[in-house]
Parts: sequence; C-alpha cells; structure tokens
Amino acid sequence: MDNICHTLVGAALAEAGLRKKTPLATGTLLVAANLPDVDGVLYWVSQADTAYGFRRGWTHGVLALALWPFVLTGLVLAWDRWVRRRRHPAAEPALPLALLGLSALALLTHLALDYLNTYGVRWLMPFQDAWSYGDTLFIADPWVWLALGLGYYLSSRRRRRGAPHPERAAAWSLALVTLYIAVMGVSGLAARAVARAAIERSGVTVVRLMAGPFPATPFRRQIVAEAGDRYILGTVDWLHRPLFVPGAVSPVLKRDQQPAVAEAARTPSGVSFMRWARFPFYVVERGARATVVRMVDARYTLDPEASFGALSVTLPQAIPSSGVSANQEQDP
Repeated sequence: MDNICHTLVGAALAEAGLRKKTPLATGTLLVAANLPDVDGVLYWVSQADTAYGFRRGWTHGVLALALWPFVLTGLVLAWDRWVRRRRHPAAEPALPLALLGLSALALLTHLALDYLNTYGVRWLMPFQDAWSYGDTLFIADPWVWLALGLGYYLSSRRRRRGAPHPERAAAWSLALVTLYIAVMGVSGLAARAVARAAIERSGVTVVRLMAGPFPATPFRRQIVAEAGDRYILGTVDWLHRPLFVPGAVSPVLKRDQQPAVAEAARTPSGVSFMRWARFPFYVVERGARATVVRMVDARYTLDPEASFGALSVTLPQAIPSSGVSANQEQDP
C-alpha cells in the first residue's frame, strides 16, 4: 500500500491505546509502519529496472522482518538517551521491550498491507525470490484513508479535550478497515470464479488469472487471464449485467517466442524486469542497426512506452524475426 495508508495505520494504532505503552511509542509506530519502504529510494537514485528487481524484496522479507524491530528499537533507544533525555533529564525513559513489540507489530501491518495489492511482496527474500499477491486492495485506497484518518482525528481530539475513552474511535476505525479488507478479499475470490467461468465457456483454458481492484471503486475488478499464447482482459462489475465484460483490446498476444525477446530477457535490465513482471508481453521493433524490445506487464499498462510497468531494451544488432513481419511485431 501507499505510505499515506501505512502512516495512518501507525497513527491509528497509537491513538487506539498503544501510545501509552512507553515514551516514544507513537514515533516508533509511525516509523516502523513505513520502514520497509526504504527500498523505494531506488526509484530516485537508480534506474527503474534496478528498482523493479529490488523493490519489496530484501527489506520486506522474513529476514528483514526478524531484524528490523531490533534495528529500530536500537535507534529509538539511542535517540532517547543521547538526544531526548539530554534535553529533558527528568523525562521518563523509553522501555526497550515495549519499543520492540510496537516495532514488530507495525512492521507486520506494513507487510500484510503490501501483500494485499497486485504489486505483491516477496515474503521469503533473501532465501527465495518468489512473489505473492493478495489482489485485494488498490495500492492507494481512499476508503481506507477516510476510515483511518477519521478514527485518528476523533481519538486524538477527544484525548486532547480529556474526554473519556478517547481510544475507541481509532480502535473502531481499525476494526472497520479489517472488515473492509475481508469483504474485498471475498469479492476478489468471487470475481475470479465469475471471470474464469465466463472465459472458459468460450472454450478457452485459463492458466492463471488476476482479479485486481480498481481505484476508489470497490464494486469493480480488473481481470487479466493467461490463456496459452495470449492474455484475456476484462472487467467484473457487481453492479451491472453481465458481470464479466471482455476488454476492448482483448486478447493481447504475448509474443514471447521471438528471438529478440529471449535476447532482451538475458540483459541485466531484462532479468530485473522479468523477475518482477507478472503478465508480460512484448513488442519488438527491428531496425537496420538495432532491435528494440519493449517489455510490458499487462496488469499495469498496455502502453509499451509507459513510464511504469514497461521497459525498453535496445539490442545492438537486428535480431531475426523468425518470419514475423515488423508490423505484426509492433502491434500489441
């Protein structure tokens, strides 16, 4: 999920009562709820294909989950001793075990929420480079923002005014979001079944299928189904009939058997992209001096030149097309 969501989860946990566990509890929850996303810096300091290969890997895997709480607790305790209590000698010291528990809890919420979208997470890194996808929530869900933000605001407002039980609003917001996630999860599973049945009624065998969420529209699902040498695209909408409607540009041919594709996939950037891509297809543009292979992930875009979800690899020599014309190769 996005960092607004992660931050609101940390803030809501604090206002739900965990801020009382120890000094610096709120700050620890906020930092821990976002900490695995330190790998996002790669989008700013490195090439996009490098970020594809590293994102939601080492910093989100089981080894990181085991180490992050101790790292963060150590940093918070150092801040507490060398900065906070030097400025305020009479301040109550932070409790190490409480900080450790809060760090672990907030980190778990981060990994669980990241799993819920179509981007996925690599739980077993660095031991196994395998992606897992929840396909439950869109990466930025305004309904989650609204619930958590309102709960945090009401609880913090009641706490500042000295009202009784200020933590209830934040606790209810967390419960409401949990229920929303459960309902969206069931909706996703049902959409998968509906789409698979509709596609296979036409005599097509579905190998893999994604029923991903759309932004801000919980009643619709984006369908990407792998069927042999192509992807069937469409939408499931619970408010309309028929429930499954094929996409206007469906099907999309993979074109993964072209020699240039195999060559591009062996380049360092190609390897990174292919490890990340879930439903890749390819557009090959052959020239007299070079061949450009555009690698595209159908779960995010159909535009071979998109800034996200696509990668262009330039090969220094023209690769034979195995009898496929240039016009055919360029048609996505």
